[in-house]
Amino acid sequence: MTGGLEGYDEVAEANAQKSILDIHWSRICARLKAEVGEVEYNTWLRQMGVGPVDEDEITLYLPTRFLRDWVRGQYGDRLGALWHAEIPAIRRVELQVARGPSPAADGDASAAESGAPSAATPPAMPVMDAVVVEEPRTAEVRSDLAAPLDPRFTFDTFVVGKPNEFAYACARRVAERPSSPGFNPLFLYGGVGLGKTHLMHAIGSELVREGRVSVAYMSAEKFMYRFIAAIRSQSTMEFKEQLRSVDVLMIDDLQFLIGKDNTQEEFFHTFNALVDAGRQIVVSADKSPSDLSGLEDRLRTRLGCGMVADIHATTFELRISILEAKATASGVEVPAKVLEFLAHKITSNVRELEGALNRLIAHANLFGRPVTLETTQDVLHDILKANNRRVTIEEIQRKVAEHWNIRLTDMSSARRSTVVARPRQVAMFLSKQLTSRSLPEIGRKFGNRDHTTVIYAVRRVMELMEQDPAFAEDVELLRRMLES
Repeated sequence: MTGGLEGYDEVAEANAQKSILDIHWSRICARLKAEVGEVEYNTWLRQMGVGPVDEDEITLYLPTRFLRDWVRGQYGDRLGALWHAEIPAIRRVELQVARGPSPAADGDASAAESGAPSAATPPAMPVMDAVVVEEPRTAEVRSDLAAPLDPRFTFDTFVVGKPNEFAYACARRVAERPSSPGFNPLFLYGGVGLGKTHLMHAIGSELVREGRVSVAYMSAEKFMYRFIAAIRSQSTMEFKEQLRSVDVLMIDDLQFLIGKDNTQEEFFHTFNALVDAGRQIVVSADKSPSDLSGLEDRLRTRLGCGMVADIHATTFELRISILEAKATASGVEVPAKVLEFLAHKITSNVRELEGALNRLIAHANLFGRPVTLETTQDVLHDILKANNRRVTIEEIQRKVAEHWNIRLTDMSSARRSTVVARPRQVAMFLSKQLTSRSLPEIGRKFGNRDHTTVIYAVRRVMELMEQDPAFAEDVELLRRMLES
């Protein structure tokens, strides 16, 4: 009987201790609500539950790892100070994750003063299986909230040249050491089809391959649609938790958020939460942060505080390298003259350039025909037509000078060496073939030369084309590039 009374006394003492904790906790919650405001309190703090006291430490429970990390970072010190003020013996607050804790006390004064335990407060000693033991983080692509990574877009398949070498080096650095000082966030910008998306996929693929972190990649448009869907389904907290629990978040085409104030607001808070937690952000856009005038100033400022890397328009040499790499990978023999032709004609967009080569390769595979300049012009007539523009003598001179690697001024100079005179004659020949200018007008464009000089140049080029097939191919290539 005595043992039963002792057991009853222990339970009564535990309940009394819990009632005292509930009173203190209610007061703390009331102070927090007054300090941070009702909206902030309900969003981040209301779901906290009070747990046991162990010497100078008290445990508080939160339902998710995201909430625990956020509360620890934003309110950890304040919680410690409030608990120490209530109970001086408590010097530390431990935050843990537990399944389904009830909301924290709402600061009801009557409940606090009466000492009645709140039904909303979880038991002081939760059962062991109610605590979620966090497993080590494993590398993954968060397919539940993000778009899949394209396996074709890796660092190995990215062709590096002068216009993109800095952006490539920055992307490599982030893939090797995410959240490095000075590289978070990483902001990539440049025109359409220059490789921004390729680098973002390469970063994600590298991180996942090495098995270090969880990665979420999505377009800004998908970010907006998922945010709107979360609002409609009243699951914004779940959306926040999912997005802010990843190690690396990559948002493509951020310019899509211009003019969408609510989505910008949510992205700004997501950005801050991840960076403050030491997580990596990678963003791409078509302009630099300072030029994205439709974004809020505070967001543009934060985007520019890390590493900003631009990707310039491609050079002829880089376009050739890209085409050579793609042609080699396809296994189809594409003559160098065709690659040069494409690199000269399609200059603004790498995607369009690669798409054009894909069509040529598919045509060759389907019909078993070799790739030639003639078939290239036939198969790609629509793309070449879209890149058409009126040919001028100045453009002819520039293209010919580039082709034979001479100075543009040599076109009108008095130099008569073959290395200069031959390209000048070809330029005169093409000017006669491709423009409606008269012979005297053409002569004046080439250093005020006489029209008879132009006639001689045209005849000489025609003779050399009949005698030298390689020379004829060079002239034909230039003509097609200028004419198509």
